[in-house]
Amino acid sequence: MAEHVNLSVRQDEMRARIVLNSPKGNVLTTAVAQAIRTKLALLDEVMSLRLVTVEGAGRDFSFGASIQEHASERVERMLPEMNGMIRDLLDVPVPTAAVVKGRCLGAGFELALACDFIFAADDAVLGLPEVRLAAFPPAASALLPMRLGYARATDAILTGEAHSGAEWHAAGLVTQVFALDQIDAEVEAWFDRNLSGRSASGLRHAVAASRLGLRKHVAQVLPDLEQLYLNELMQTADVNEAVTAFLGKRAPNWTD
Repeated sequence: MAEHVNLSVRQDEMRARIVLNSPKGNVLTTAVAQAIRTKLALLDEVMSLRLVTVEGAGRDFSFGASIQEHASERVERMLPEMNGMIRDLLDVPVPTAAVVKGRCLGAGFELALACDFIFAADDAVLGLPEVRLAAFPPAASALLPMRLGYARATDAILTGEAHSGAEWHAAGLVTQVFALDQIDAEVEAWFDRNLSGRSASGLRHAVAASRLGLRKHVAQVLPDLEQLYLNELMQTADVNEAVTAFLGKRAPNWTD
């Protein structure tokens, strides 16, 4: 599955790109999460690096995690790997940015939330639909209140409503919105203006400082959220019914 995650480093080693390249929506499976973690580890010793972007090939950033892997017999392996991916991204010692085109949902949105910056194309739609499957997004539950505030984070998690990149920009979450056909060039221009001329070591220390509170918060609460998901949520009938109904392409029959 590693071929579904591509890593490229620019010749001057100032820029790196991690690109999700899995057909039909760049779904985040356990194997894809493992591949992302492997690619991130390769960047630890690139000392001249000043920006890592996380992107999605094709029309969409990511549809989110695999619904099939939410089944009770698979989720205990999947969820720790997804949360490990989030922690590894927060540990990247240089600035990170998600470049979001099209749909960015669920675990895909969580991946973007773990980046320092989010750049969105004008067709981007970002949301957390887990509540519609009788579930909740663990990593987003840790990250979004810190990045956006508790009131707006609660609205996003409890309603499952998706919003455009422009709406998230107005809320203060998305850094900038660009035209779809210009976003790649605009991100490069932003990098040239803001980061390329900075000291690499200075950026590393600034990153450590700017993320300190967020990383401490995530380290404290994400394990509890993971256990809430695995030990309590997964014992309910409705979350298992949601997976079965989704795969069967029918409406769920809630009982809990």
